[in-house]
This record gives sequence, C-alpha cells and structure tokens, in this order.
Amino acid sequence: MCTLENFGDGTQKICKIVNNKEVASVKNLIGYEWKDASNGAVIEVVNPATQELIDTVPNVTDEDVDEAVKVAMVEQKKWEKVSIYERADILYRFVDLIEENKERLAVLLSNETGKPIKEARGELANVRIGVRGFVEKAKHLYGKSVPEGSEAGQEKTIQFTKRYPIGVIAAIIPFNFPSDLFCQKVPPALMMGNSIIVKPSNYNPLTLIEYVKLMIEAGVPAGCIQILTGDGPTAGQALARHPGVHLVSLTGGTAAGIQTMGTCSQNLTHVMLELGGNDAFIFLEDGDMDLAVKETIWGRLYNGGQVCCASKRFLIHNSRKQEFIDRMKEVIAGLKVGDPMEEDTDMGPMININAAKRIEEQVNQMVAEGATVVCGGRREDAYYYPTILDNVTKDMEVAKDMEIFGPVISVIGFDDVEEAIKIANQSSYGLCGCVISKDVSRAMKIADRLECGGAVVNGASFYRSFEMPFGGWKHSGIGNEGVMTTLEEMSRIKTIVLKNIL
Repeated sequence: MCTLENFGDGTQKICKIVNNKEVASVKNLIGYEWKDASNGAVIEVVNPATQELIDTVPNVTDEDVDEAVKVAMVEQKKWEKVSIYERADILYRFVDLIEENKERLAVLLSNETGKPIKEARGELANVRIGVRGFVEKAKHLYGKSVPEGSEAGQEKTIQFTKRYPIGVIAAIIPFNFPSDLFCQKVPPALMMGNSIIVKPSNYNPLTLIEYVKLMIEAGVPAGCIQILTGDGPTAGQALARHPGVHLVSLTGGTAAGIQTMGTCSQNLTHVMLELGGNDAFIFLEDGDMDLAVKETIWGRLYNGGQVCCASKRFLIHNSRKQEFIDRMKEVIAGLKVGDPMEEDTDMGPMININAAKRIEEQVNQMVAEGATVVCGGRREDAYYYPTILDNVTKDMEVAKDMEIFGPVISVIGFDDVEEAIKIANQSSYGLCGCVISKDVSRAMKIADRLECGGAVVNGASFYRSFEMPFGGWKHSGIGNEGVMTTLEEMSRIKTIVLKNIL
C-alpha cells in the first residue's frame, strides 16, 4: 500500500511500486514548488554496487523547463538587489548545513555513485573550501579605472568599470564529482547576483537535490535556485535553447558540449564548457619511480578512473617501462575493489553496468589491435578491475582520441623526448598533462610545450584546486572555471564614462 509523507521543507515522497518493491519518488524544485514532472514520468536511480533501486526522480518535460526558466528570470531580478555581504552570509550558512549533515550526505553520495565512502567524505569536505574561495573573491572583485589623460583627448574624463549579473544560468553537472562541480558553479553564480537552474546527472541526482534543499534552508529563495532532473537531450537541450537562459555551464563529454554549443548559438547564449580529456603522463628516464607509482594510483584509479583530467596515456621511457609495469602490477594487486561502504575499500564500481561494459569493449578493441593485458582486464557487473595494458603503440586509437573513462593504464614506450611530446600532442583533446623528471628545468620545458590547459610537473595530471583556472584546449572545452575566472565568466562588464567631468 502506498503512502504520502510530508516533510518540513515542503517536499513530499510518494511510495510507488517499481519491480515489486516500494520506493520513494523524490520531487524536483520546478519554479516555486517541489513537484513531479508534468507528465508524471520518472527516472530510476540505482545503486551501482548492488543494482538495488534507491529512488526515482522526475523526468522533466520541455514545459517544466519553460516554467523553471520563467520563474528564474523573475527571481533573478530580486536576487541581484540583495547585497553581496548578505549573499555571502547565506552561502556560509549553507556550508554550515553541509557540515551538520555531512555523514548522511556522504553515505547518499556513495550509494548512488559507487565511489568509496572515504572518497565521498573527501568530496564533501571540499564544499567549505570551494564556497569560501568564491565568496571571498566576489567580495573583493573590484572594478577598474582608466586614468584621465591616458590617451589624447581624455584628459578631463574618468572611465571605470562595474560588473553586473549575466542573468539566468543553467548548470549541467556530470556524475563523477557532483558535489565538487556544484560548488564550482552554484556559489559563484549566486554571488554574482544570478539565478541558477541545476541539471544533475540522471545516474546520481539525489545528493544535489539535498544540496538545493539546504541552499533554500540557508536562505536562497526558491525559484532563484531550482533543480531539474531529466534526459540530457530533452532537459539539457531545452535549457540550452531557451531564450531566457543567458549562460550554460556544462561539464561533460565533448559530443554533448558540441551539441550544446550549437543549440546555444541560436540565441547567442554564452557557454562555459569543460569537456573530455585523454591526458598524457610522461615519465622520463631519470624520473622518481616511487613518485610515479604513487601518482598513477592517485591520478588514474581515483573514483575508478572516472575523471576527466585523469592521466590516461602513460608515456614511459623504454629504459624504465618494465620497471614501471612491474611496480604498478604489485601495488594494484594489493588494492581492495569491492563494497564502497567498507572503510578499507580502495575502488568501487563504475557508475553503472553500461559504463563498465564500454570499458570492456575498449580494452577488447585494444587487445585486438595488439595490446597485452598485464593484469585486470575483467568485468563483474558494474565493476571493472584495475587494468594495465602493455605493447600499446602510438598509432592505436587509445594513443590519440579514445578516452577510456575507467581504471585502465595504457602504457606506451618511447626513446626520445621529442617523440613523447609528439604523441602527447597528437590527440584532439587538450585538457591536462604531466611530466615526471628529477630535472625540473627539463620537465618545465616539456610542460611548456604540451598543448593543454593544465600541465603538472612531478605529479599526475589529475590536479584541480578551486583557485586555479581549469579548462581545456582544443576539443576539451571553452572557458575556464575556478576562483580566478568563474566570477568574470558569470557576469557582464560595463564601462561608466564621466565625460569632461574634471
């Protein structure tokens, strides 16, 4: 028998029978109310570790998107009148609420994503860092002035700049780091006086729905922040083509980014796109092997390798290649792959079975092309075990544009540094890259030549602080995200001219 339960935050959960099991249907904040999709359609959220149904969420329609954007336009005009220090206080209250609920949220994030509980806790801990960074930068984002007389004829004129909200922002967030990317997009949007509509991944939207509830509890008005769950080709593109949306900030695959940019072009809607990557990890003959192994575990296997800026192509000098493979094989043998809720688990499942099958297909393709499986190379349901592939050549697709979004270490040998740089740069992707060498001057020269948005010396390419401008070259994106750049991307600049005032 189904029941209706009301919660103090205005949301409701309605029990439904799905696959002979009672589940709760979580609602979206569409406009001012928490409600279902207008056609009643739902999306199932499944625990990838157990394949158990966790919950259902609405699968919104174009009409739902239109309602959300129209309300966001109204609320944005009210929100921009709220002072910066008041916006800051509200976001600090949100941080405190996250802290009060951190274990509950970490468990939810682990259950719906499959990442180990210790990684989920780590992601929750980043909320305080990210929000504080954007808040303090916004409070000190001063205008600029042009000195009088800086050019002929301007001796009596004062020119200065001010920043204004860009309007309604749509934040399209992927599955791999939902909390981190919520904090990269939502706090700066609100601090600059914008309203924002969050579109999370269908695979794991539940944690971000809780975040939006806490944002409202902290003081952000309903309608100024909203959350819509739905299929990307429907909900995501409906947001991108809506004339009331003024910026789409998307983190996701390159194909989705290209489609979204094309849709946004119809209204000259601004875009921020952080897309795919196939980062090169270059290890020179003099490199520290202990460091390389440590950074590979971190930079390739964290979150099961489901990281856009993970090191994916391991270019190892041939004089050290076998040593690298042997050491990595030994360390991987000691990793625990299993239940994400167990404290000692090092790696959980992929986000779903289809993602694991895709990795399986890619590895099989590489083996057919001549690569050799050193260890791993097997799948169990949504789990794909850490894998090392040897005998990968520079002509294989994985050495160019095949992005494997999983725990696969593809080893490519090289003898000459120029050859390594050429292989690194032959990809159409250009997100990040790295080089490991005890000769820092030499490493710096190589990093300087990598065609990518971020280059790490003596560390894996998986590096992203909230402060840094993070973004890719080539097919890895447009624009930069981070404390140094996002506030400018999410606002408009105006020059005020006081002509002949002096």
